[in-house]
Amino acid sequence: MGQNLFQTNPTQTLELYKLAREFAAIKKTDIVYDLYTGTGTIALFVASLAKKVVGVEYVKESIENANLNAALNKIDNTVFFAGDMKDLLSEELFSQEGNPDVIITDPPRSGMHEDVVTALLKSNCPRIVYVSCNPGTQARDLLMLSEKYNLVKVQAVDMFPHTAHVESVALLELK
Repeated sequence: MGQNLFQTNPTQTLELYKLAREFAAIKKTDIVYDLYTGTGTIALFVASLAKKVVGVEYVKESIENANLNAALNKIDNTVFFAGDMKDLLSEELFSQEGNPDVIITDPPRSGMHEDVVTALLKSNCPRIVYVSCNPGTQARDLLMLSEKYNLVKVQAVDMFPHTAHVESVALLELK
């Protein structure tokens, strides 16, 4: 099935999450969607800034852990859904949980499925923050999103010093 992914460099993970949070510019009235939420680390990291955070993840066990993490940290403005991103991310979810003001997406190395990109384009979300461990698939996805979004800025975070591997955080704004 799937597996939980945990960043191996906790110091730089905090810097990565702080950068994603800064790019997101979340307001108290915002509904934030955290795609590929895993155990909810980014969702829970930004929850205090938002009205509500909706986490979506394929791995059911990760969502169980996200709910446990929310309870342990007494965070009550998050909801988490397990299932295939391309099926869950839909007008139905948006009408049920609220239209997104900010979407944070942190997909696997393979990037986002084309149907997920299509759902993002249909969402008309004002801001998308795209966190990636693979600049190649991130560039591919950003190109598809450029149909309706301007790329405002991109910043690399060196997660593995002395290697060529970086995480990249991009901010997109609706045209």
